[in-house]
Amino acid sequence: MNVLQARGLVKTHGQGQSRVRAVDEIDLDVPQGQTLAVMGPSGCGKSTLLHLLGGLERPSDGEVRLAGRRIDTLSERALARLRRRSVGFIFQAFHLVEELSAAENVELPALLAGRSRRQAKRRAGLLLERVGLAERAGHLPSQLSGGQRQRVAVARALANDPLVVLADEPTGNLDTAATLEVLRIFQELRSAGQTLLIVTHDERVAATADRLISMRDGMFVDDTRLAGSHPHGLGGLGGLIGLEG
Repeated sequence: MNVLQARGLVKTHGQGQSRVRAVDEIDLDVPQGQTLAVMGPSGCGKSTLLHLLGGLERPSDGEVRLAGRRIDTLSERALARLRRRSVGFIFQAFHLVEELSAAENVELPALLAGRSRRQAKRRAGLLLERVGLAERAGHLPSQLSGGQRQRVAVARALANDPLVVLADEPTGNLDTAATLEVLRIFQELRSAGQTLLIVTHDERVAATADRLISMRDGMFVDDTRLAGSHPHGLGGLGGLIGLEG
């Protein structure tokens, strides 16, 4: 089953002679359980594509389907509800709520999706343990390192057991050690069968994927299968975390 599909996807910015096609007639199928990395130079349309697929932006033309359901024609309210329940987002800048603890940040999506506080708290505790941050559950984002904040963001993205996780330059603000922490988690997500789409400049991140698409000027220019790929220097991860439950 294809979790994500796009057909004839177009996104334009500007008007008249300054009009630019950030995404230009893209077709895409992302099967369930696949990890897909999208690479390309800055300004090529990678992040715009991710936002279109996740329902954060509306296309100028074409259509997007999530688990077979067309989402680009949904009302804002229905689209917000679908995002909360079915899509997990991870951003370069983390986007954690600074006034909330790590645990409360992870609980928030579940609460917004209508889960009880008890359910949300239990899920958050489980996920923070699995990303190695159980002992930091009560800390504010300002009390965490960059790598720890991004791991909280990964846990938050998984709070509602989403159909797909969309990550936009998830290691762009991290040093090498923190990047390796996040790469280990992505590799485990991949092994656990989570559908992932990762926009990145980092070849180490792309190496965690099953498939690599290269973009330029809003279009796909290459689509490569990466059978048996592993992130550089991260072999033998051997069950760092589990994500069932």
